[in-house]
Amino acid sequence: MAAHRARRWSLGGFVLLVSTAVVAAFAFLTTGPSADRADAATTALTWSDEFNGPAGSAPDPGKWTLESGGSGNGNHELQYYRDSRDNAALDGDGNLVITARKNTDTGLRCWYGPCQYTSARLNTARTFTQAYGHFEARVKVPRGQGMWPAFWMLGDDLGTAGWPSSGEIDIMENVGYEPGVVHGTVHGPGYSGGGGIGASYTLPGGAAFADGFHVFAVDWSPEKITWSVDGATYQTRTPADLGGKKWVYDHPFFLILNLAVGGDWPGSPNAGTAFPQTMTIDYVRVSASGGSSGNGGATRTGAVKGIGGMCVDVAGASTADRTPIQLHDCTGVDAQKWTLGGDGTVRALGKCLDVRGASTTDGTPVQLYTCNGTKAQQWAYTSARDLTNIGADKCLDTKGGSSADGTPLQIRTCTGAAHQKWTLA
Repeated sequence: MAAHRARRWSLGGFVLLVSTAVVAAFAFLTTGPSADRADAATTALTWSDEFNGPAGSAPDPGKWTLESGGSGNGNHELQYYRDSRDNAALDGDGNLVITARKNTDTGLRCWYGPCQYTSARLNTARTFTQAYGHFEARVKVPRGQGMWPAFWMLGDDLGTAGWPSSGEIDIMENVGYEPGVVHGTVHGPGYSGGGGIGASYTLPGGAAFADGFHVFAVDWSPEKITWSVDGATYQTRTPADLGGKKWVYDHPFFLILNLAVGGDWPGSPNAGTAFPQTMTIDYVRVSASGGSSGNGGATRTGAVKGIGGMCVDVAGASTADRTPIQLHDCTGVDAQKWTLGGDGTVRALGKCLDVRGASTTDGTPVQLYTCNGTKAQQWAYTSARDLTNIGADKCLDTKGGSSADGTPLQIRTCTGAAHQKWTLA
């Protein structure tokens, strides 16, 4: 386990998360006849980043926030995290590359003085949180003494509960002096830092994780968390493992990717550590395992089609708050991929389908907006194929009954008309 780590949030990152974290559960719900629920009771993708984009481009700001600072993060780490393409950029081959470099900027100051190294740390606190499901990333770790890559999660109540009461789930950590070993750990109140509870996984045959890509994952449910590497399970933790201490894995968490340099656990780089060092991420994917009892647990992800076979679409594929929602020719883009979930939200591009101003008035436009848990963002999909806003008790409606490309969507009293019927593809 990560026995040498004191805590993992930085002061700068903590302030950012307090001010911007989205409080939004992501366990999914679809109402309707039992046959529909059975069809939906499968694992469905709820969020992902495949890192497809031009070489040298920045990580998608609609999905990731890059942190900055050189506080040491409570572990005496040596790097300064920067929001820079020199430290985090796409490689043009479908990967995100986090690069740790020797620092050349004399203006950067770390907890110990002039910074020796720069690197990157990314989180989804502003854009995506989820409680329960399957979380995985395909990663090639760096190599060398003092390297500390990690794929992990923190509770979205970090700003109010504080660490470790908000909880931490470390999906994968590797320290350079153990090239063939990764660690999975949970941290919470009374079992944090050196008291974290976890286990390690060792590659067979003396292989090193830096030699190739591997898939690191957890499967998280209300009663247990299970870790795996390349599909092979190596530990499961339940409340019974905590010795009576509090199980705090009952609310949404957000994702973090980072590459630290040095610190109390890995130790400092030595003469044999070459720079730059890279952590290469092929993808990050999150899904929610469906259930078939009652109205809870089932998931649907895909296109939402309306009158004329047209798709519900985020105008311009923008992730900005208040972006209008419209009908558009179906093209399969992410702006037309919607997830209906057990928290009642309908999501695309990491944000929620929202009734403007939380109005209940006929003709109020719908928009994309940061998920906030209000009833203006609560929807139910019925067996009659209505998509009904809970706050207004009105149906998603196509303005003027039109099927034309670019027709705005709104809420209106449910009438059973064709322009209020929606099919989940």
